[in-house]
Amino acid sequence: MCGILGIACSMGHRIGLTDAQVVAMRDTMSHRGPDGAGLWRSAQGHVALAHRRLAVIEPDPPDHGAQPMMSDDGRFVLVYNGELYNDDEVRRDLARCGAVFRTRCDTETVLRALAEWGVGALARFRGMFALALFDSREQRLLLARDPLGIKPLYWHTGGGDRGQVVFASEISPILSHPGVPVSPDWATLSAYLTTIRATLGERTLFDGVRVVRPGGFVEFDLAHGGRARAGEFWRSTPVRAAGEVDDAEAQQLVRRAVVESVGAHLRSDVPVCSLLSGGLDSTIIASLAAAAAPPRGLRTYAAGHDDGAPDADLACARRAAAELGTEHAEAPITRELFLARWPEMVARLGAPLSTPNEVAINEVARRLRVDGRIVALSGEGADELFAGYDAIVSAALEFEAAHAANARGDAAQTAAGRAMLHVCAGAWTPPERKGDVLAEEVWRAVEGDAAMRAELGAEFLELTRHAGPHASAADIHLRYLRRINLAGLLQRLDTATMLERVEGRTPLADCRIAELAESLPIGRKFLPGSPAQTKRCLRSAFAADLSPWVIARPKASFPLPFQAWIEGTGDVLRESGFAAQVFAPGAVEAVAQQTGALWRLGWPMLNLALWGERWWGRGPSWIPAAHSSPSGVSSSAVVEDAIGLSRASQVV
Repeated sequence: MCGILGIACSMGHRIGLTDAQVVAMRDTMSHRGPDGAGLWRSAQGHVALAHRRLAVIEPDPPDHGAQPMMSDDGRFVLVYNGELYNDDEVRRDLARCGAVFRTRCDTETVLRALAEWGVGALARFRGMFALALFDSREQRLLLARDPLGIKPLYWHTGGGDRGQVVFASEISPILSHPGVPVSPDWATLSAYLTTIRATLGERTLFDGVRVVRPGGFVEFDLAHGGRARAGEFWRSTPVRAAGEVDDAEAQQLVRRAVVESVGAHLRSDVPVCSLLSGGLDSTIIASLAAAAAPPRGLRTYAAGHDDGAPDADLACARRAAAELGTEHAEAPITRELFLARWPEMVARLGAPLSTPNEVAINEVARRLRVDGRIVALSGEGADELFAGYDAIVSAALEFEAAHAANARGDAAQTAAGRAMLHVCAGAWTPPERKGDVLAEEVWRAVEGDAAMRAELGAEFLELTRHAGPHASAADIHLRYLRRINLAGLLQRLDTATMLERVEGRTPLADCRIAELAESLPIGRKFLPGSPAQTKRCLRSAFAADLSPWVIARPKASFPLPFQAWIEGTGDVLRESGFAAQVFAPGAVEAVAQQTGALWRLGWPMLNLALWGERWWGRGPSWIPAAHSSPSGVSSSAVVEDAIGLSRASQVV
């Protein structure tokens, strides 16, 4: 796993930075690559590519995986962050085209494939990746990201007629460029309060900084002023007609796909371990990895709060590890550790956290790295692909049943309504309460969350148009959940593990599994009425392998008691100049007084306060308009409404 960075300008211009300045930008993410570093600059001085390497495949000799990597003829230069799980398959195809390989490193495979097939090569890759390819003959810069969004890639354009592009695996290196302004994106900030996702479509929390969409690419024509062309190379396509698969066949297909994917994700020249919570998804992965492990066996790791409860994650992980026969280790999370690590992570990442689980993931990554482990398997993806969120899926089914008679009408308006169903079902700060939480100037600037509604509605409409003849309304809802939720979940794993120089792999978040899962009828994945009926085909596919208690165990959303732990942290809001100008005074005081009771408001507000202080402190220059008056809502009103919402809402 790696960190990539680049700066490019249109022909006839220079990037205007010394090598030392580019290296300084690159090394703001040195944690992403402790095993090597590289820098390349074009002869004309208009393109610079940089790389930090975490060596997993062919770590020795070190020059075999060195990047930036140049093609034999010098035309193409690549920086690449990822793992190609079908490397052998792609190599065979390239060998038939005459390719002769110098290394076993998948970076060379990616480079030769892009040189041979162009953008079309992206659809051949199975794995996780973010990459940039410079074509010196055509003067084009290609940015691309894997189908499910496992690996992040951000970019910013500016520089007037220079057509400047700055891109990186993380946002902080981009913002360290002296020509990139640092200011909040208000629409994304408001959306974060509701979704705790740090992106809104391709927008991020920083104005002008964008993220390459999962399964998408952006190509810049440096010969014509840096003109950009965006597209997608992957969209989930059902592999068979949805109505043809019965329960038995669904189980066989799912089992075969998961077994194959776990095997592919074990490809590594360094030891692979597995994260284990004792839940269904992580235990399936650990059981398959243990079966394929070398004689010394698989090592598993768990993180959580040890409260002595028999159904807590740590206890369940111990029980599962004992049954699987793995060598097991734990990373206990205490309140003191949580409250210290949380702001530390915000400061290091330069971004708010999504869920409190990021702290646990980071701590277990730190523990396994101390043990000399570099690669860890994790269970993300199953809930989005196999209907693991009981509350959201049930709400979607009820919505469609209630509105079936009124399905006709304006397609865009209908799509927007369906999209907002997902937003409201899992809302941290409900959209209808935003006017009471945000300062008047900020709420006016986001125009009542117009951008969020438009973006999410457009995404639902696009999925509807490409759904195919066999897709039901429920199927579209599940695909939408995958589109809006999975990339953020995977980014959480990436950032929390890479901070500790660890590569997280997600065998269930695989494009082939996604295509299979989205081809199955909803009834094969979900039956209303019981949480145990979520992920039906996944549970039944491995029922013979795992103990009944694992198969029946319901989803545990937040294994840490963070609602209690954040009680007493309200002074973070009271003392934040950023919070004072972004949030309504009544909301700040209400959450500061009862942070634990108002945790669904408190968590995103506290994260934004920590993030804002990290970048702007008390500076007022970025506020959209002068903050002159309070929202007019009393703290007691916010408390009353928010407590009711916190108690009624189900965490997902």
